[in-house]
Amino acid sequence: MSLKEVVTKRVSDRTGRRVRNLVVEVAADGVGVVLRGRAASFHVKQLAQQGAREALPHAQLENAIVVE
Repeated sequence: MSLKEVVTKRVSDRTGRRVRNLVVEVAADGVGVVLRGRAASFHVKQLAQQGAREALPHAQLENAIVVE
């Protein structure tokens, strides 16, 4: 399983799959991660961020999930 797949699964599990159109971009060196997608609440956005942090605790994380 690739690093991208691990982060995507962790975020999906943590949010109960409540982030629509979830895209996880992981830099080749594994240092940078960008989360993209749409969520109905700020809480779900935070849960996604926590899931990514659990998978890659030392990565630079950009949470670009849009709350609608």
